[in-house]
Amino acid sequence: MAFVFSDTDIERIASVLGVTPIRDGSLARFELHDAQSGRSLTLEIKMTLELPPETGFEGPSNLVSIYAASSFLQLQNCTGFLASKELGEVIFVAKQGGLTNGLVIEREAGCSLYANVDDRLLSADFTQLPPEMIMSAVALSMTESLFGDLG
Repeated sequence: MAFVFSDTDIERIASVLGVTPIRDGSLARFELHDAQSGRSLTLEIKMTLELPPETGFEGPSNLVSIYAASSFLQLQNCTGFLASKELGEVIFVAKQGGLTNGLVIEREAGCSLYANVDDRLLSADFTQLPPEMIMSAVALSMTESLFGDLG
C-alpha cells in the first residue's frame, strides 16, 4: 500500500517545526521564518493526490513542495518521513528502484535536497566516502529504519 500522510503525521511535523499548519482539505501548509538568518520558506504537503487512471498509477500519491525566495523544490511520491525534535528537522523520503531521494526541512527555515542517492551508500562506511557524498549518505541513512527490508 502507498504511503499516505495522516492527521497525526501532520501534527508531528508541526510539532517538530514549531509552526501551526494551515489546512485546506488534503493540503497542509507550513510557513517557516527564522529572524536570525532572515530565511523563510513554505512547506506544502498535498496528501492523497489522486492521479488520473490513464497515468498508470494506482491508489493515492502525495506531494511535498517547498517554496522559497529563490527556489522551488518538489518531492513526488513521498514514501515516508522522519521527524526529529532533537535535530529540529523533518526528512521526507521517496524510495524507488534502489535509489533514495530526500528533502530535509529545518525548523530554522533551511532546506536541503538529496536526489538519486544509491541505497548502498546509506549503510556504507562514511569515512570511506568522498567528502562530497558524506552529507547525503549521513542525512538519509537515518531514514533506513522507516523501510526495514523494503529499501
